[in-house]
Amino acid sequence: MKSDFLIAITQLSAEKNLPKEVVFQAVEAALVSAYKKDKSRANQEISVKIHPNTGEVKVYASKTVVQEPADADREVSLSKAQKLKSDAQLGEAIELEITPRNAGRIAAQTAKQVVLQRLREAERDIAFEEYVDKEGEIISGVVQRIEPRQIIIELGKSEAILAPAEQVRTERYRVGQRLKLYLLEVRRTNKGPQIAVSRSHSNLLWRLFELEVPEIHNGTVELKSIAREAGYRSKVAVAARQDGLDPVGSCVGLRGVRIQNIVNELSGERIDVVQWHPDPPVYIANALSPAQVISVKINNEEMMATVVVPDRQLSLAIGREGQNVRLAAKLTGWKIDIKSASAAEEEKAKEEEAAAEKPMALVEEAAPTASEEFAELPTLEISEQEQAKPAPLVEVETPVFFEPEIPSERAQIRFAEEVLAPKAAKPDTKAKKGKKKKVLPVEDREKPKATLKRKKGRRSEIPPLEEDYEEYDH
Repeated sequence: MKSDFLIAITQLSAEKNLPKEVVFQAVEAALVSAYKKDKSRANQEISVKIHPNTGEVKVYASKTVVQEPADADREVSLSKAQKLKSDAQLGEAIELEITPRNAGRIAAQTAKQVVLQRLREAERDIAFEEYVDKEGEIISGVVQRIEPRQIIIELGKSEAILAPAEQVRTERYRVGQRLKLYLLEVRRTNKGPQIAVSRSHSNLLWRLFELEVPEIHNGTVELKSIAREAGYRSKVAVAARQDGLDPVGSCVGLRGVRIQNIVNELSGERIDVVQWHPDPPVYIANALSPAQVISVKINNEEMMATVVVPDRQLSLAIGREGQNVRLAAKLTGWKIDIKSASAAEEEKAKEEEAAAEKPMALVEEAAPTASEEFAELPTLEISEQEQAKPAPLVEVETPVFFEPEIPSERAQIRFAEEVLAPKAAKPDTKAKKGKKKKVLPVEDREKPKATLKRKKGRRSEIPPLEEDYEEYDH
């Protein structure tokens, strides 16, 4: 009987993939629940212990040592306690064995459901402890089923939930597909651990670089920043911690093998790897690749950067629907304003014109008014005696006016027709033109008209037909 009990525990441990200690604890807890269902032991503090080697089950009741027990279920007399334990003292708690003879059979029949429940709880606890330490890591799973609101991923011992917000719009999932997922959170619930995973998180790209690039894993190349729009495009800034090491080349790999593996895992998502630089203008110019940059002007107070690019590179720098400049702003943390070279030159010319007009305006503002000029002149003080003197007489010459001579008779106005000689009358050469009557020569007057043919204004003779000669003969 005892060997059968151990065999059953070993079998449960193998089926549930649980350690034997966990199975023993679950069975002991189930037996305690089964023994407490007995009315005679309902008020007692019962504990069950199973020997790991022999499988022997023993039940103990914990009681307090008193002089005269009032509650037999929880108290025991000092004399009885000293028989079991010679150094027992008043107020001490001792355990008394109360194992029934048919304990094994009763436990097997009564505690079956309790044991299974305890084992399920143990499985959930182990699964929670296994995945709670993997938060922020990459795990692999298989699509088990697709529901309207979520996708269930099988992780082996447990299941994970891929919510719609964590899915990639451009990806199409199918049952049985194996995916690499980013573990977001593990929560403990009554139905077991609830595991949330993601395919759109930017840290998924971070972990994939660590898996594919050994230099990032060992720390010689550092990932500084990542900006990602899941399913479309991402930008990664890297820096080398070792002199002479190319960080971008290390991430791309020989013939692009390393970066291609990451792109394939992300279903063809485009990835730009740029080199990080401590100088913000250089870093911003690198972040806008593959577009070429002419100049970068930054404003540290507003965290604003004005970038000038060639006219032919403007659309490339902005990207489709502003994607390139938006990712560059996320990557660098700066607000980026892109201008073409021609627009920048026009603005510069306007600023120069405004600067040239500004000094003239300042001179006009600084010029004194007429009242201010007269106010600066010295005032003359005249005494009362000088004011009482009469003013001196001044001789003024009378002006002489001259009138122009006006002729008595006005000159007659003569017209050009009167001055010029009359023209001789032209002879009337315009005679009435009439149609000249064409006169045929004498030799052609009696000939039929069919025999005459006009060719370019000249008359040519066509030999008559035989029929015409016959008419003339008659």
